[in-house]
Amino acid sequence: MSEYLQKIAQAMVAPGKGILAADESTGTIGKRFESIGVENIESHRRAYRDMLFTTRGIGQTISGVILYDETLKQKSADGTSFVELLNKNGILPGIKVDAGTKNLPLCKGELITEGLDNLPKRCQEYVQLGAKFAKWRAVITIDQNLPSSTCIKANAEALARYAAICQEAGLVPIVEPEVLMDGEHTIDRCEAVTEATLHALYEALYAYRVSLEASVLKPSMVISAKNCPQQASVEEVAQRTVRILKRTVPAAVSGIVFLSGGQSDALATAHLNAMNLLGTHPWPLSFSYGRALQQACLKVWKGQVANVPAAQAALAHRAKMNSLASLGRYQSSME
Repeated sequence: MSEYLQKIAQAMVAPGKGILAADESTGTIGKRFESIGVENIESHRRAYRDMLFTTRGIGQTISGVILYDETLKQKSADGTSFVELLNKNGILPGIKVDAGTKNLPLCKGELITEGLDNLPKRCQEYVQLGAKFAKWRAVITIDQNLPSSTCIKANAEALARYAAICQEAGLVPIVEPEVLMDGEHTIDRCEAVTEATLHALYEALYAYRVSLEASVLKPSMVISAKNCPQQASVEEVAQRTVRILKRTVPAAVSGIVFLSGGQSDALATAHLNAMNLLGTHPWPLSFSYGRALQQACLKVWKGQVANVPAAQAALAHRAKMNSLASLGRYQSSME
């Protein structure tokens, strides 16, 4: 099983390819639809995901797609299941398995991700439905007195338990510890918190006997907060991010796929490219973007069938730009 999972993990971070995060919950996709005036109903959600997955040539730049529970069980307009459709295009189907965040008791302003109770049973079901990998997101908030060591440790342990359950069931775990960009904190503060978070994560993964070769890390970048008066340059973000990854992430990990975390489309691409220009790293550095891949496509689509070809072209363009960035070959002039 371990050898099989390692092959899946390596395929997820194949050269020039990244992961499309299309795992928005019903509530989250509703907010995206509201921004373009589309009603949040099952048929519209299915049509939107169908458009994403049937984009011509998408398998050349996308290695896997993270799906939501509903999406994993849906079918394309021609009756083909989304899982089968992705497989035909050489794309690995994945599944978000966490149950979202809740308030962490006695830790005001901090969150813990839930969903461990029935996870073994759900993972078995997802494997039978064709999923090859899974994802679990933990959230770390930075404030004047946050995060607490309690929050970092609790979320690291939850991620480790999740990863162990996935590997036992036959799924490659993507572990996603997101240090939020919200607030006014400096890039120095983000770097310190991200380093502490990743140290705790890999200590927990080791304790839970997780095979690092059969896992993928999905971290946030070391970046200035959205409301920080002094925004770090693209080069500084790249240098600081790679520096703390080298301090904390074992070389055995199959690959690192970044989340975009609220960055603009082009900025998320530029940051990834700058990291890959810094030289050879112990692991592939690629992308697992949601909004930074989908936003342009969504705005063009607007729920109209006539707009599908143009919307798919927008998605293909963003996927291509990030594919180039994962190889250090992106230039802003290509936009």
